[in-house]
Amino acid sequence: MDPRHSAQDVVRCALCRDAVAPLYCNVCHTHLCGDCVTKHFSDKSKVHNVVPLEQFLSTDFENKREALKRDLQELEKYIFPKYQESAAIIKTQKTDQLKHSQKLTSELNIQGEVLYREIHTIIQRKQAEIDEMNAQHLAAIEKQEDETNKALHEIKQVIQDLKSLLDTSDVGLVSKYRSRIEEFRKLPNKLKISLPNFLPQKINREELLKQFGSLSPLSIDTEEQGFTVPSPGAEYSPPARPLLDVPRLITDIPTTGYDTLYNVSCLSDEEIWTSGDNKIMKLYNLKGEVQKSVQTKSGNDPWDITMTRSGGLVYADYSDRSINLVSGTQIQTLITLQGWRPLYLCSTAYGDLLVTMTSDVDNDNSDSDENDDDKQTKVVRYSGSTEKQTIQYDDQGKPLYSSDGFTKYLSENRNSDICVADNDADAVVVVSAAGKLRFRYTGPPSTPGESFCPNGITTDSQANILTSDCYNHRIHIIDQDGLFLRFLHNCGLQDPWGLCVDSRDYLFVAEYYTGKVKKLQYYK
Repeated sequence: MDPRHSAQDVVRCALCRDAVAPLYCNVCHTHLCGDCVTKHFSDKSKVHNVVPLEQFLSTDFENKREALKRDLQELEKYIFPKYQESAAIIKTQKTDQLKHSQKLTSELNIQGEVLYREIHTIIQRKQAEIDEMNAQHLAAIEKQEDETNKALHEIKQVIQDLKSLLDTSDVGLVSKYRSRIEEFRKLPNKLKISLPNFLPQKINREELLKQFGSLSPLSIDTEEQGFTVPSPGAEYSPPARPLLDVPRLITDIPTTGYDTLYNVSCLSDEEIWTSGDNKIMKLYNLKGEVQKSVQTKSGNDPWDITMTRSGGLVYADYSDRSINLVSGTQIQTLITLQGWRPLYLCSTAYGDLLVTMTSDVDNDNSDSDENDDDKQTKVVRYSGSTEKQTIQYDDQGKPLYSSDGFTKYLSENRNSDICVADNDADAVVVVSAAGKLRFRYTGPPSTPGESFCPNGITTDSQANILTSDCYNHRIHIIDQDGLFLRFLHNCGLQDPWGLCVDSRDYLFVAEYYTGKVKKLQYYK
């Protein structure tokens, strides 16, 4: 015995608490021994489902593995690339921050030089005023000096004349003397000068800063980032993209070799698989060149095709009730149905396979609980070849999908809704990932009474739903809540049938009768 396993690992019966429990009730989540099963079934309030414990553990193990796969896919495909993108953005932000800081410093120095020039100009202007006042002051003083020197000279001369007269006895010279004392007693006017002063203004730093300029505040905030990864029950709110008023024809593959073309599925942005009214499925590039041809395993016409996440081609064979995977040159039968026939296929974001199917009323398997007299339709989710979910009835027990006809294309939306174009019900039926009816779209309310027969269906990155209305030669675009947005009808479409979109939201349209595939741009 492995020493890691001890007696305490033995699971005991939840009822008798003694015997080893080799059984498990999936409904009550209860471990049971063989003797207590009858007692457990005596509780009629529930429909019990008792299975071998090993089967339960195996199923639980597989469920855990599926959860691990989903986590790994989300981490590798969505979260890790987003973090890589964020790291690259941060690196760019650091470079931009340095450049911006250098730019601010340069602008600051330029403004400083402007201010220095203004101050120098002011100083020069004030100096010129001082020089002018100095010149005026000096001129006034010099004028006063000239007048005083002239008076001094004349006074000296008078003094000499008076001394000469006092020494002479010449009566005639003395009698001619005229006194100038009164003239000289009046002294020259005294200059009254008010000298200029420099009155410096107190520098107001705040006002100077305002005049110099200001820096806008730095704003640092964090914005919550999300991932456009669908998860069960989660709301999906993609960033809005405007629709074109008139869609643009990008590429036209003029002929695919089918008398009637049904299906188109994107392998990549450059290559598409097609199928129609014969047993050959063809891979085309956008030049209309056949890259690969594959014949169905049974020789029957494929009913529908879809692509797996890894690029494998899956097709439904209605006639032999099988679903098959084309990988390279090999064809592997994944699922063979009993009492049902597969119609249309959709590969989900998590790698599951959704299948619309119709009951086979001609089969003789009378033991099948689902083998009723009337034809039925349901959607089944598979993980590999294991059935995980059945979607058939609403909360009132009424069928979600019409039992008539065979045209029931389906697509998974980005919010994990399951969208079925139920041609015979004249409606697009949308249920949640849990299978709860969300809404039925029966055409835009603006055109009441107009015929609406949806055929192909697909969804895009905006969680918008596109469905072809073959006989009206147009495509309806509705949002994830069933609100009508736009017709695509003014771009030369003829009998549009199968639809798919690539990673950039370009729409590929299979035209039923012309056999053409048209690539359209419908977002700006």
